[in-house]
Amino acid sequence: MAKYLRKRLLEIIPVLLFITFIVFFLVFWVGDPVALMLPEDAKQEDIENLRSALKLDEPMLVQFGYFVSNVVQGDFGKSFRYGEDALPIVLERLPSTLTLAFTSMIIAVLIAIPAGIISAIRRNSATDVFVTGFSILGKAMPSFWLGIMLILIFGVIFKILPVSGNGTWAHLVLPSITLGTAVSAEMTRLVRSNMLAILQQDYIRTAISKGVKPLSLILKHGFKNALVPVITIMFLQISTLVSGALVTEVVFAYPGLGQLLVQAVSGRDMAIIQAAIFVVAIMVILLNLLADLLYKVFDPRIKYN
Repeated sequence: MAKYLRKRLLEIIPVLLFITFIVFFLVFWVGDPVALMLPEDAKQEDIENLRSALKLDEPMLVQFGYFVSNVVQGDFGKSFRYGEDALPIVLERLPSTLTLAFTSMIIAVLIAIPAGIISAIRRNSATDVFVTGFSILGKAMPSFWLGIMLILIFGVIFKILPVSGNGTWAHLVLPSITLGTAVSAEMTRLVRSNMLAILQQDYIRTAISKGVKPLSLILKHGFKNALVPVITIMFLQISTLVSGALVTEVVFAYPGLGQLLVQAVSGRDMAIIQAAIFVVAIMVILLNLLADLLYKVFDPRIKYN
């Protein structure tokens, strides 16, 4: 286990370096941020002086070298928009996005696990058809469209839930449902397919012949053994929730990392973009590592080589 963990932690370094280079390369070719920092009537001399002070007049690889050396020290540069260090600004918004992602995942799990189990038990029934149809519909609906429909119904027509901002649990309901719907649809299909495969195993038939109660058979013997792939998809969907937050937070004016990143992209705020994507990348990598380590908890047969 310790050897496996050390190896996985060392693998994070080249992955982060590659992600950092790709983001830096894309940001480099977007345009000159100096044009946004100075007034339109700025003199060419002032433009060149600022570009030189920010080392934006250097070749791309040289700029990337400066950037990496600063990142190692935890310095992503100053935000052009806020005039402050980018990393603290990103970390300040991160808890709001994590709260939204966490509540969205809870909603997805509460929908997907019961629906997937019931659908597998009642295979080819009307319930199974309904659950399968929900999965397809939930996966196909664009998150921005669903968010707008929820705002229209619960915010405009019935006026029972807030449609923007942050601060109370009520502000999380509509964004969480919007984000959690697509994830629950994917998880429902996975739970259903795994349960169908598990329920046809020989040890399930043996348990039935021994008179094991149906509830114990489903939860203890069935779902527990189908849980490992579900854990995988849960942790992998964190990246989906974070990327989905880019749109959802804008739709609901939710002050999280997604809204900050969208504003940074539109304003070509390179420091914020790079810091935000770097933080999200680390979070996703560590969550995937945690998922790998949790496998052994649910399936002792797994060996770490």
